[in-house]
Amino acid sequence: MKIAERGNPARRGWFDKQGLKLVAKPYLSGAFITQRLLERLPVEKVPLKDLTAGYAGGIFDGPQSRRVYLTDPEHSVPFVGSKDMLVADLGALPRLSKAEAESPGLRYMELKAGMTLISRSGFNAGRRSYTRPDMDGFWSSEHVMKVVPDQSKIQPGYLYAFLASRFGEVLVRGGIYGSAVKHISPDHVGEIPVPRFGDAVENEIHELVEDAAELRAEFQAGLEAATRDLFRTAEIEDLLDLRWHEQGRDLGFAQRRVTATSLRALNFQPRARRILERLGERECVSLGEVCERGQLSRGMRFQRVDGEPGNTCSYRLVGQRQAFWLRPEGRWISKAFTPDEVRAADETLLVAARGTLGENEVYGRSILVTGEWANLAYSEDFLRIRSGTSEYSGAYLYALFRSEALFRLLRACSTGGKQQDIHLDLCREIPVPVLTQPDRDRIAATVRAAYKKRDEADRREDLALARLEAAVTG
Repeated sequence: MKIAERGNPARRGWFDKQGLKLVAKPYLSGAFITQRLLERLPVEKVPLKDLTAGYAGGIFDGPQSRRVYLTDPEHSVPFVGSKDMLVADLGALPRLSKAEAESPGLRYMELKAGMTLISRSGFNAGRRSYTRPDMDGFWSSEHVMKVVPDQSKIQPGYLYAFLASRFGEVLVRGGIYGSAVKHISPDHVGEIPVPRFGDAVENEIHELVEDAAELRAEFQAGLEAATRDLFRTAEIEDLLDLRWHEQGRDLGFAQRRVTATSLRALNFQPRARRILERLGERECVSLGEVCERGQLSRGMRFQRVDGEPGNTCSYRLVGQRQAFWLRPEGRWISKAFTPDEVRAADETLLVAARGTLGENEVYGRSILVTGEWANLAYSEDFLRIRSGTSEYSGAYLYALFRSEALFRLLRACSTGGKQQDIHLDLCREIPVPVLTQPDRDRIAATVRAAYKKRDEADRREDLALARLEAAVTG
């Protein structure tokens, strides 16, 4: 049980500042200690609500509404929920009906570059992210709180950096209330004091955050370009616009020459078979052959022993959900009790290999481990795909596996009941387009360049947060 410090008990005035809330968390979370630290700073502090502008004063969420999902890009818009706002690759976002999005009740939920997004309810309540340039024109759900800076008063990047810092995190999360389902109210966020350090400091931090956002937009564009290049070069560009749900359900079909490998109907669904047939029209090699001297297996199980966060003797352990985020927040485990196999070699593909078949679940989605992410540890729930030949690099394979077509093929390899797993024998049969070596090298180079931009974006955001930390504590 966490209790208040004897020399620093909760005071009557604190209850007024929290709207007379009687839950203990705001008073024990460190929010008031941070507020007193900011109060002692010899600089101006301005309430957040006085630095925003726009609908509802610039800090707002949205109403509950029906959701009509479509697949046609002409009649839909990318839709961002409280989990989706954290992801790195925006290519798999659900799409909301444009007619619904542009209706009077939801029109103001459109995202604009420079907004700070705060997840306001549920498991992810209190997490923050920055709207990148490529998110302009996306729509957000009612579970995402928008903070729209008044750019005549404050730079968007500086405001985000403060809210994303450890100081902002404590103040934002200090306003969480609720038991089973956590919530944050715009009224509580609006009272957060924002320190002002002058144009020189704030502009420097803003430019670093903006550079990071631009680089992440270029990362996204690079991945999409690599996948598009691969499918066009292989002359299977029609698979880029798969329209999976418009093909009808897989009902009443027959399958001949069934073996003991599988008797499950999902493994023979006609829509997935049509993708295999289309790939088979081009020269291909099986995934099993590509990984023959590499790796195609699930991760190993191991004992978790907690380690000191940020210590050189610890690994950050990443699970399926956080592997797709911009920055993982996984548990720290001790290196001394952890086998080396929990790490992934450079350019290893990790496929979320345990979960359910929900359309918005990560099961069947892929990431590429390279750069800074090669220093992390990964749970056993991932299928690890590592090429055993230099002719087919991991970067080239990732350009293929991040596509909708390969996502559907991986799900067609499912086995299990409620919790699905990937059948390795079926997975080995997945065809990989051969192309020419210069084509494969060009596509791989595009993916590698994109991931270098992602690492550089992370570095610049870290510099912005370090600069803010120095301004507050220095």
